[in-house]
Amino acid sequence: GGGLPRSNSYPNNGSGNTVGSNGSTGGGRNTPTGQNYHRRVATGGPTEEEKKQYVDYDDNATYTSHHTHGSNNSNGIYSQGGGRFVPSPNNSGIDTSGHERRGGGHSVSGGMSVASAGSGPRFAASVAGGSVSSRPLDVNLHDNVRQKGIAKRKRKEYSKDPKYTPVRRVVDELNKAIGVEKRRSAIERACTEFDHANEQQHNAELYLGAANVLCLVLSMSEQEEEDRRICSALEMVYRAERDAVIISYQDVGAALVPLLLRKVAGYEKGRKVITAEATIANISRILLHMTRISELRVPLVGHPGMLAALERVATLPLSMENRVLRMRLLANLANSEGNKVTIFNCSSLMEATMKVATLDKSENAREYASAVLMDLSSCPPNQVAMARMDKVLATLVKLAVVEDKMETREYAVSALQNLAFEKQNRMQLVSYGSGVVIEALKKCTSSDSNDKTRRRSAGALTNLACDETAEKMANHSGLFQTLAESSVADKNKDVQQRATLALTKLANSITVKMSCWDTLLDALITASPCNVADGIVSAMFRVKTRSEENRTSMANHPRLLDTLAQLCLRTKDIDNEKSAYKDCENATKSIAHLANDPLNHKLICNKSILAALVHGASLAGQTGVVTRDAAILAMERMAMEHANRPMMARFPGMLVTIAQATEREMNEELNGIPASSVTGQPRLAKPLLMSLLVAM
Repeated sequence: GGGLPRSNSYPNNGSGNTVGSNGSTGGGRNTPTGQNYHRRVATGGPTEEEKKQYVDYDDNATYTSHHTHGSNNSNGIYSQGGGRFVPSPNNSGIDTSGHERRGGGHSVSGGMSVASAGSGPRFAASVAGGSVSSRPLDVNLHDNVRQKGIAKRKRKEYSKDPKYTPVRRVVDELNKAIGVEKRRSAIERACTEFDHANEQQHNAELYLGAANVLCLVLSMSEQEEEDRRICSALEMVYRAERDAVIISYQDVGAALVPLLLRKVAGYEKGRKVITAEATIANISRILLHMTRISELRVPLVGHPGMLAALERVATLPLSMENRVLRMRLLANLANSEGNKVTIFNCSSLMEATMKVATLDKSENAREYASAVLMDLSSCPPNQVAMARMDKVLATLVKLAVVEDKMETREYAVSALQNLAFEKQNRMQLVSYGSGVVIEALKKCTSSDSNDKTRRRSAGALTNLACDETAEKMANHSGLFQTLAESSVADKNKDVQQRATLALTKLANSITVKMSCWDTLLDALITASPCNVADGIVSAMFRVKTRSEENRTSMANHPRLLDTLAQLCLRTKDIDNEKSAYKDCENATKSIAHLANDPLNHKLICNKSILAALVHGASLAGQTGVVTRDAAILAMERMAMEHANRPMMARFPGMLVTIAQATEREMNEELNGIPASSVTGQPRLAKPLLMSLLVAM
């Protein structure tokens, strides 16, 4: 769905019923994965009994990204593909499979690092200048003392293992290479030795100090070709498992990361033509390996020059590969709760992200830019400010509607759903651009090929629906019809359910005095066959008919009475289905409410309504008590009109059904059972039977 991401449980932030969009632990924003719906009683004047009938389900969550974009292929060629929530054949080194989740990310090693935006507190990042070495890792997960002990044991183990003798030899050679020629020879040997797909051996390389010595060699290098080879070797050794990468970062990260950032700045700043594309790409890949580790993302953002390097993606003539790598790096960093405020508050970086999202020729770069906006929108402190930025909304609308890539559209819609979770944003989103956000969500709900995108767009509409926005949304051309059709015809049950929620939540705020009243009734009639929403459409009929001012309009509305009759008769075709009995009960009560208005007595006395009432009054068992009593009550009200009695008395099954009800009431009276102990309704069957017999 949108509330706070995105783990599989969705907290309620007090902003009303909303649907969560994709988050962190799954959506992540954890991104829903199972939908947890909170119920809310419909407003609008129903009695306590009626309040039990209409509930509005929501998962109250916002979506953050699921997958971390940061692994290389084993052959050292970094893939530009990648995906969140769906597998991507372009990423042989990235675990891109999985259900939609709100947040978190899969590392190459197969472990999952979860950054839950909904299941825990969010921490605003506070990035101070200076070295990052003062920024500790998560002490609960990676205690420094424990890590040092592991590193010491591993180094001792690898130093004695003859299998890693070539690695030790290469590291020693690098360490002792003083002259330029010796250094170049050692670097070439390192590139040859480290270029493989064995994760365990990469672990050994890091524990034996390969990254440390390569960092030292890089600090002495002054030639671009030499930098390229050194960075290539560094990228190779950082293909290791997460624990080895973490320990290496603790050892050398404070020196290596600033050095890499200075190198890339030197190759980029003030350049109209970038000649060191390969070196820049290798540096980006090294940083991407580090951002696989969720605990390293906040410290990485804190390094001076990191955000500036990310900004340059939109201003420099970088190659497509480097633009994709740079946006991929930003997407990983934005996936951390601790970075979301920091990145959003960097206005130049936001401008760069939106420029890439709208203008970049690479669909993968645009995809990662869309993912960045989704992750930033999942952070509550960012939501109000983001919704007030016209450029952000325009970018998200464009990505949601125009983009060919499925994942890009999904992330954009998820971002809109996240923004719609915040109550302050709803009118802003509904009003923006004369309704272009609503139009984009409507289009995605009705025609997007991706189930997740359709579900989230329907969830966004549910989030936007409230008393303040209902009339404006209801008057948006085609919105009611789209929601009604999706609630019945969509191939995905989750989409049907969310579309129904959006429709009924809007309906709850619409009154007969509004110009969209007839359009609402048409939409409810269209949505009435929906059988996946636990009877909330029929419950809406019941809620609306309780209001006296609605009854005449509803009884005269085309097809409404026939729809109520069909809902009553559903139990004939579907045995033992709870939702069918609930629809029958709600529809029968709706007819009884309409019959309370004397102006409707003649109008509702037709064959379809009589057939529905006969069926409802003849239901057996405890589950049919409320429906039976409501049917008898409706008949009794209709019989108050003398002109109706002959038709009612001669209708097939009418007298038999009423006679059975009379016998049932007499048995209850003989057994000392109070009149309708379930519904509180007096015994009406006998006087109704007598009046119809007299009419014959």
